Amino acid sequence: MYLLELAGTDDDFAATEAASAASDVTVVAGGLATAQEISAQASTLSLTHRVSDLLGTAQPTIAAARETLESAALDRTGSVAVRARDVRGATGVSTQATERELGSVLVEAGFTVDLEDPDHELRVVFAGSPSVGDSPAADVASGADAGACAIGWLATDPPRTFTERAPTERPFFQPGSMDPTLARALVNIAGARPGTTVLDPMCGTGGLLIEAGLVGATPVGVDALEKMVQGTRENLGTLIDEEFAVCRGDARRLPFADDAADAVVFDAPYGRQTKITGETLAALVGDALADARRLAARTVIVGDRSWQTVAEEAGWTVTAHFQRRVHRSLDRHILVLER
Repeated sequence: MYLLELAGTDDDFAATEAASAASDVTVVAGGLATAQEISAQASTLSLTHRVSDLLGTAQPTIAAARETLESAALDRTGSVAVRARDVRGATGVSTQATERELGSVLVEAGFTVDLEDPDHELRVVFAGSPSVGDSPAADVASGADAGACAIGWLATDPPRTFTERAPTERPFFQPGSMDPTLARALVNIAGARPGTTVLDPMCGTGGLLIEAGLVGATPVGVDALEKMVQGTRENLGTLIDEEFAVCRGDARRLPFADDAADAVVFDAPYGRQTKITGETLAALVGDALADARRLAARTVIVGDRSWQTVAEEAGWTVTAHFQRRVHRSLDRHILVLER
């Protein structure tokens, strides 16, 4: 079994992304989840900071953590560093005291301490209550409200290179471009991986397509504006090694055969910078979702409002709905749709 250290404050959303690379993901405390199995795609997750081989869980106290470690099978040798963390400062446990206490257990078991370049890193993570919404996408363990301590050997530490791809650092930039951390989570939830084709029918500057390409999928983009098509091509050509295709077109009538893609993912227009009435915008999104349903079995759509009714009228089943605050006047709604 594996321990997942989740990023952000929306555990349900982070666990949903983790489920794209792991099985039986269960939130056990705030910022912590467990999984039965993980795949190589775990290294692409944006909202899972670390994956560890789970040794055990306990109440969120140092004494309980020590007892759990003492009873665990320590089938390793060599040097070790203990890294303790109090997720979101929820428990108030001293991480320094934890590292000393559990470090002494490992020394007694025959390990040597090396804080600079250890053979093994022991993660000791304390957490409070989980933060999950109403989405059924991720299971929540019974008793999770009480918090927990989880202990494990670090297995995967996904690289955090998203700041290097900030929208303002790309060759082509437009205001309102999506943060790459969120874009990565969305394409993972959509199912992007090597051997798949991911389509964005309103690609803008190509942020979603960049992340799809970086996890190994083939990105295909469409936009109504030639300026965006050219800019997306420039961004993709600079930032990914995968083959890609970008063309000008109408998201309501895409020039592709049925089932041409494995997933569709797009950030729908908000109608704030361009003059689009609510009725016209709903018709545009509805028609785009209807055509997306022809092309792929799964779609992830983002908007400044819930498009659930529109999606259901287009024939989709909504399997998850997340609402994430951007700033005081903007919440993003994320819908996961199945055909």
